[in-house]
Amino acid sequence: MSKIPYKTYLSESEMPTKWYNVRADMKNKPAPLLNPGTLQPMTAQELSAVFCDELIKQELDNDTPFIDIPEEICDFYKMYRPSPLVRAYCLEKALDTPAKIYYKFEGNNTSGSHKLNSAIAQAYYAKKQGLKGVTTETGAGQWGTALSMACAYLGLDCKVYMVKVSYEQKPFRREVMRTYGASVTPSPSETTNVGKKILAEHPGTTGSLGCAISEAVEAATTTEGYRYVLGSVLNQVVLHQSIIGLESKLAFDKIGEKPDVIIGCAGGGSNLGGLIAPFMGEKLRGEADYRIVAVEPASCPSFTRGKFAYDFCDTGMVCPLAKMYTLGSGFIPSPNHAGGLRYHGMSSILSQLYHDGLMEAASVDQTSVFAAAQQFARVEGILPAPESSHAIRVAIDEALKCKETGEEKTIFFGLTGTGYFDMVAYQKYNDGEMSDYIPTDEDLAVGFAGLPKVDK
Repeated sequence: MSKIPYKTYLSESEMPTKWYNVRADMKNKPAPLLNPGTLQPMTAQELSAVFCDELIKQELDNDTPFIDIPEEICDFYKMYRPSPLVRAYCLEKALDTPAKIYYKFEGNNTSGSHKLNSAIAQAYYAKKQGLKGVTTETGAGQWGTALSMACAYLGLDCKVYMVKVSYEQKPFRREVMRTYGASVTPSPSETTNVGKKILAEHPGTTGSLGCAISEAVEAATTTEGYRYVLGSVLNQVVLHQSIIGLESKLAFDKIGEKPDVIIGCAGGGSNLGGLIAPFMGEKLRGEADYRIVAVEPASCPSFTRGKFAYDFCDTGMVCPLAKMYTLGSGFIPSPNHAGGLRYHGMSSILSQLYHDGLMEAASVDQTSVFAAAQQFARVEGILPAPESSHAIRVAIDEALKCKETGEEKTIFFGLTGTGYFDMVAYQKYNDGEMSDYIPTDEDLAVGFAGLPKVDK
């Protein structure tokens, strides 16, 4: 008889009350956002037309290690936090590995993913500032769903620009957002000037997160009483998501375990940045060492094949420039099922850490990702999101290496959410209709050619 999967929960009283800002412990800070007109660091005043005031403070704060989580946000978190740290006994047995495998499960809330951790924070600060509503983009739909839920809770209007291919692939995710009261527009659209421009230049395009960001920013800056909020990439989002890693660290300490390898999927960087935050902090301070692996889709390989350079965060080139690993803001990823990982760039925080050799990266193709997702679902009882399944793929591979070598490593990965709105993708895989697309060097060269020339 196999063991029932062992779950460790922190008590409500043990839930963190402060977010951890990993930048405070970084020797090499992430490069500042630049004004695309002057190429000078963006000031708080310049950013105030786009972002909420309190979020700007968090975005620009490189020095404060811990930032208080407002009581109202803590109360909201208690609806679904602390989230469980799960020992994957059944997966270990199926793989016949001596490794211990743990995962942090962030899908146990109505939005179905980790995105709610930052959505409620950003909506809270918008409400506190007296705004009428917010605009945003969403790729696979998890962020849009989470923000819609947070805005409904706080009585804010929510306008979502959803990447067109996901809008068409995931109608039920779209309807959840509408159920929460959000308006959802497929991007690129004819409702904004930048959307019209993108459609004129790329007729028939299936869209990208970069396109949707451009439209959401334009909508926010041209509508009184609105600000733009982003579900990944930005420093403030990584800060909010640090609650994932903080809870994980507390739980590991409670059961007397320490991960050897920490694995997370990487698109824009919110989940991975939050997952690794306190562990990376220990590594930066010389208190402990961990092997940290970012896993991205081979179809959108910003870490493994991108360039570390200043680039626009959006396709329409209306946002500030960020220094990051990027494929170029003009890169349009293939319309595959990597969902929220289809973004041309990576968090400036994670990009700097990767550039400094403090973490590594791997890219995986989507058929192998869905093979891992299916294997995990059959033995662990959770249908994982395609994004999370990138981490599962590498976690399984690491566990199989341990089987070969006999090493008894502790492997830890982030299960960012559930895949119950991703059944079109699972159907394609089960029907043998899923293919793998890997961009050629020539494909990538098109995106690199559009990188802005910044001498910094």
